[in-house]
Amino acid sequence: MAGTTSFAQKLGNSVKKVSENKSSSWWYNHHMRAASRAISQRIPLVDFVLEVRDARVPVSSEYGSVRYFPSSSRNIIILNKMDLASHSKTKEWMAYFKEQNYISYAINSHNKENIKEFLNFLQAKIRDLRRNMHLSNSLTTTVMLVGIPNVGKSAFANSLHQIGRVTAAEKGKLKQAKVSPHPGETKDIISLKIASHPNVYILDTPGILPPEIADVERSSKLALTGAIADYLFDQSELAQYFLSILNLSHEYKKWGKISESDKENQIMNDHTQDLVVQAVRRALFEEISAFDGNLEDENDMVQLIEAQFTTLRKVFNVNSDSFDTANNIVASKLVNLYRTGRLGHYTLDSLPRTNY
Repeated sequence: MAGTTSFAQKLGNSVKKVSENKSSSWWYNHHMRAASRAISQRIPLVDFVLEVRDARVPVSSEYGSVRYFPSSSRNIIILNKMDLASHSKTKEWMAYFKEQNYISYAINSHNKENIKEFLNFLQAKIRDLRRNMHLSNSLTTTVMLVGIPNVGKSAFANSLHQIGRVTAAEKGKLKQAKVSPHPGETKDIISLKIASHPNVYILDTPGILPPEIADVERSSKLALTGAIADYLFDQSELAQYFLSILNLSHEYKKWGKISESDKENQIMNDHTQDLVVQAVRRALFEEISAFDGNLEDENDMVQLIEAQFTTLRKVFNVNSDSFDTANNIVASKLVNLYRTGRLGHYTLDSLPRTNY
C-alpha cells in the first residue's frame, strides 16, 4: 500500500544498516553461526523438520536454510501466533501452501487444545512414516524445530513437552526450553520428550537470521513482529510503521461499534481488554475517523500519525520535557499493544495470488 511504503522503507533501511554492520554483537553473531552449522548438519538425520514461522508474516519469517534440503512430507510449516494474525488470511495462506505441495499447520502455542490436536496430527504422520518405511515401533523418532528468532519455537516446544508428558501419564520433572519475548535468547539445541511408546523427542534450536536481509520491506515486517532486537533501531520508526498499517486497515472501524453499554461487559469477558486499551482504541478511532486527508499520500499520512502521537501521549499519561523521549515511550507502549494482539489482528504478507 502506497501509504505505508515510505515508513516500511525507513524502518527497513535502519534494519539493513544493522545487518550490514559486521561489528554488530547481535546480528548473526558467533552463536548464530555455530547454531546454523549444527542445525544444517542435523537436518538430514532427523525424522521430521517443523519450520516454525510467524502467522503474521508467513513468507517473511521463512527459515531460508530449509530451502537447501529436499522438500517432502517430513517437512511441515508451522504458522505460530495464529491468534495474532487475521484468521481469514491464515486460512488463505494455508490453502496457498497446500497448492504449492507444502504441509502447513496453524497453531497458538499457548492454547492447550490446539497443541493436543497438533500432537495427534504429528503422531499420525509418525505412524505413516513407520509404516511406509517398515520401521520398528520401538525406534525413537526425532523432530527438529527450526526458524528465525522470536517466532515462538521454545514456547511451542515446551507446550508439546508438557502436553505430551501428561497424555502419556509420565512422572518426573518437566524440562523447560528458555522462553523470552526478546529474540535470540535460545543459544543451544535442547531435547525434550513429547511422546512415549514409541518415544518421540523434539529438538528446540536457536533462532537464526540470514547474514544480511536485502529486502527492506521484509526487514521492516520482521522488526515490527519482534524477530529483530528492538534496541537496534528507533522505536518511533516501529510505531510509525504500525500506525500506517492500522490507518489503512479496517481494524479500527470495529472499535467504533462498541457502544457505551457494551464496554463494561466486553472488559469483563475479555482478559486482553483494560481501560488503557479501550482509551487507546477510542483515541485512534476518533483520530482516523476525523481525518479528511488522503491516506495514500505520504504527507497526509505523516500529518495523521503526528496527531496520533500527540493524542497518545495524553492517553498514556506521558510527561517528559524531551519530545523524542516522550515519543519513544509512546512508541514502546503502542508496539507492545500491537504485538500482544490488543490493537487488532494483522497479516502483513500479501499472498502471491488472490484467488483463494
